[in-house]
Amino acid sequence: MKSHQLSDFYEVDALFNEEERAVRDTVRQFVTEKFMPRIREDYRAGRFPVELIPQMGELGLLGSNIEGYDCPGMSHVVYGIIQRELERGDSGLRSFSSVQGSLVMYPIATFGSEEQKQRWLPRLARGEAIGCYGLTEADHGSDPGAMETTARRVGDHWILNGAKMWITNGSIADLAVVFAKTDEGIRGFLVEKGFEGFTAPEIRHKWSLRASVTSELVFQDCAVPAENMLPGTSSLKQALMCLNQARYGIAWGALGAAAACLEEAMAFAQQRIQFRRPVASFQLIQTKLTEMVTELTKGQLLALQLGRLKDQGKATPARVSLAKRNNVYHARAIARTAREILAAGGITDEYHSGRHMTNLESVLTYEGTHDIQGLIVGAALTGHEAFA
Repeated sequence: MKSHQLSDFYEVDALFNEEERAVRDTVRQFVTEKFMPRIREDYRAGRFPVELIPQMGELGLLGSNIEGYDCPGMSHVVYGIIQRELERGDSGLRSFSSVQGSLVMYPIATFGSEEQKQRWLPRLARGEAIGCYGLTEADHGSDPGAMETTARRVGDHWILNGAKMWITNGSIADLAVVFAKTDEGIRGFLVEKGFEGFTAPEIRHKWSLRASVTSELVFQDCAVPAENMLPGTSSLKQALMCLNQARYGIAWGALGAAAACLEEAMAFAQQRIQFRRPVASFQLIQTKLTEMVTELTKGQLLALQLGRLKDQGKATPARVSLAKRNNVYHARAIARTAREILAAGGITDEYHSGRHMTNLESVLTYEGTHDIQGLIVGAALTGHEAFA
């Protein structure tokens, strides 16, 4: 079976329209030709390929579902396809696009002033500016409402104090969307690189997402002009709306990593000879491959229907959480099984499945852990919130 048939067993891609297929092919070619030849070295070095950012902007991969202000304005399904194809390469590549579009451009487009939109959205869409998103803190992950970062109004500025943790793009960002507690509730702020009192040290020595920039954001009496406050923010609700956008893209993206692992495991199983036969001919391997194809196929159907619902305005947070929870969980299982099929070689970077496997450990956790997604769905089902 050809690799594209293997990773699209139910011909789900045949349900795409012409534009959606064209975007799929374009992004897949970009990942194959520009990204894959360098990923091993970037992963070893713990380096994100910043040189590719302008090309991502040219292809419309940054904020693809944001409308106006020189943004691509494509559908949510197209956005999902982009995330899937980027994560075929690496979760770090998809994370960059996801943060730029869903966690930086989305809040500016949704909660920002006209001046903020005109100033930032075109540059972010072209990749001329890089953004990051500051909500999570070292001691406040699943409970962001307990954040300790504060902002107080002093004249025509807000003074920020506190720190954010595990921030993708932080050290290379020109702009940080930061949520902080104020006397008026939780507000969002646009903190620009170079503001006095703002630093973004990079977090090194990671097992996971090595080809991605992960940072801490530190604010020590950081003065932010009043016009940099996002006027449409007033509570934690707006911050969680941003996370919901990112979770949607993750539900698609994880399928790309899963497909890459499945294809690699199948190619190995067909070529690896043991007991004078390819290991693909043994029952144990065939059963593993069947489980992998089954869960990938279910995830593809789930993501596509979620995308259609989102384009119709029907993608509730619980529906998004269900897809993020399911697809990442099973993508991680597929990556682990692929690593098993690859045998001893699977622990080296001669193959890609081990890299996807370690990346997906982070994806399972960020933008809302697997367990928290379960509680979001559970609350929608029962009408009772189980959060403490």
